[in-house]
Amino acid sequence: MDTVINNIDSRGVARVTINNPDKHNAFDDQIIAQLTQAFKAIANNTDVRLMILDSAGKSFSAGADLSWMQRMADYSYAENLSDSRALAEMLKTLNSLPQPTIARIQGATFGGAVGLVSCCDMAIASERASFCLSEVKIGLVPATISPYVIAAIGQRASRRYFTTAERFDAQTAQQLGLISQVTDADKLDSAVEEIITTLLANGPIAIKHAKQLIFNISGKSIDNALIEQTCEVIAATRVSDEGQEGLNAFLEKRSPKWI
Repeated sequence: MDTVINNIDSRGVARVTINNPDKHNAFDDQIIAQLTQAFKAIANNTDVRLMILDSAGKSFSAGADLSWMQRMADYSYAENLSDSRALAEMLKTLNSLPQPTIARIQGATFGGAVGLVSCCDMAIASERASFCLSEVKIGLVPATISPYVIAAIGQRASRRYFTTAERFDAQTAQQLGLISQVTDADKLDSAVEEIITTLLANGPIAIKHAKQLIFNISGKSIDNALIEQTCEVIAATRVSDEGQEGLNAFLEKRSPKWI
């Protein structure tokens, strides 16, 4: 059985599925390597417009697999460092994917899986979903996922949930900023499809540039250099083929060619 499935439909929608339902989609070093490979392939595929990250069964992911954790307990510091770097590469690859990414969350999301959700641009969760940064319960810390989780929910909330390991529901996750939208369980797929339709109506190159713009601008001081940078970006976009097509389609009251 393939534990990671990567499909791309005729619209250019990629779907990466963690397929380990018997273990609640817990991941180990092999699944991490497969996810990294899938994410890199999507990043380099210009035909892919967006990506859905989902999983099989009733849980989104239980985080690290127990048998993998048992193996890591016998690892040396150097082996643990190498193992952690592989997870860090996977998270970084997902976080920096040029295409928009959507996490589809149907159930329990624990530990490192919260990191996966945090790396996606948006996340839609069933009302049945629950979340837990559970690492401290077993004497560990959510170190590798921390840059992405803190970026998603902020330092204040991280101070609480990193240290309490409390389980929280989808509504709380939405309030924290981890989840974009909460929906009825039987409407989860239709809610995801609505976002897909919305994204596909937008310029594919513009979407990638808009996403990269956030990485380039976030956290910087608003000085003359930054203002000039943003002016250069919009000027280049306006004269690009896609920018011209979008503007002309709008003025001519027609759909752009990418739809």
